[in-house]
Amino acid sequence: MNKIKEQTQKIIEISEGNICNRCLGRNFYPQLSGNDNQERGIYVKDVLEIVTTVPDESETCYVCGDIFLNLGDALEKIINTIHDSKVEFKTFLVGCRLPREILEKERKIQEEIGNTSDSIKKEINRELGKELEHHLEREVDFDNPNLVIMMDFTRDRVELQMNPLFIEGRYRKLLRGIPQTRWPCRKCRGKGCERCDFTGKMYPESVEELIAEKVLDATEGHESRFHGAGREDVDVRMLGRGRPFVLEIKEPRVRELKLEELTSQINQECQGKVEVLDLKMVNKDRRSGIKASSTETYKTYRALVELEETVDEDKLNDLNSLNIIKQRTPIRVSHRRADKIRTREVKEIQFKQLGANHLELVVNCEGGLYIKELISSDENRTQPSVTSLLGISAKCIELDVLEVNI
Repeated sequence: MNKIKEQTQKIIEISEGNICNRCLGRNFYPQLSGNDNQERGIYVKDVLEIVTTVPDESETCYVCGDIFLNLGDALEKIINTIHDSKVEFKTFLVGCRLPREILEKERKIQEEIGNTSDSIKKEINRELGKELEHHLEREVDFDNPNLVIMMDFTRDRVELQMNPLFIEGRYRKLLRGIPQTRWPCRKCRGKGCERCDFTGKMYPESVEELIAEKVLDATEGHESRFHGAGREDVDVRMLGRGRPFVLEIKEPRVRELKLEELTSQINQECQGKVEVLDLKMVNKDRRSGIKASSTETYKTYRALVELEETVDEDKLNDLNSLNIIKQRTPIRVSHRRADKIRTREVKEIQFKQLGANHLELVVNCEGGLYIKELISSDENRTQPSVTSLLGISAKCIELDVLEVNI
């Protein structure tokens, strides 16, 4: 107790006695018990019989400048701002910005007495958070809040940050010639030029844009980001149960969505191009989980193969030896993929001859295997391949993804 009394006397000396109970008591957390710093300050002043200068009514707290006495005004400003914004949220987190002189005065006291305890910013956030929980009937969430409220005491204003919402589902791409995500024009890099007809895009629409349009309308969101469990080429269809994805919506004003109704709207608008299935709300961790899963999955493809020459039906049985594949980064993606050799597994392959020079292949394989190169060999960068086993040049002329198993 003697040490606390000495430290308190030092604080009183620095502040010339003009210090509120909260700014005094905060320096002794957790050394002193109490429900809050207000109680600790009262204990230090009264129970330890610390003599303080009684400030004139015009004097303010040396540290906080009487912010704690005026938290009611800040609370009212926050509530009014939220009401005017009409933003939907279930959880929130509150923060604050303080004038530099307040932080410097707090740091000076802590350095002088040798204590680093509860900070004034934490205490303000905590007190505002408790009051907002009561008035808004919403819960504080420190990990994944829907809404972040920033009370800027330096400018006497409130800033609201609507955190993203995340919708998981699966998509089916029924039409070739549609990329998964928006593809900026290579020439103008999205600015707009004659080559792209001033759209800024290589393709007029994408899976992302077709799905996101309705979701952005429903959420009143600012923009979207698409996270898929891998991707298919532009000329490849995605069939079956579809490919898993997470759609991230930035700054949504509406969070309560009727997902069945939204699914119907998207599928009706995108009929014949894209369909969505199994939409559900998820947290932000699922975003990285979906992206990381792309190489941990097994996928089933159907490929239409054109052969340079006629092949004997018996020779096709050699394709059963396609199992462990060593595949160097394909030439067509080498500009954006690391040049290395990947090992992938073909679990099963089925084949059917379609005339003298065409085959249909159904390949069940590990995610990350490039099927077009599995067929062509890609100048022997993929071994073994359909071309190498048949001894005949082969190329994929149509490809569909039938299943993505996660």
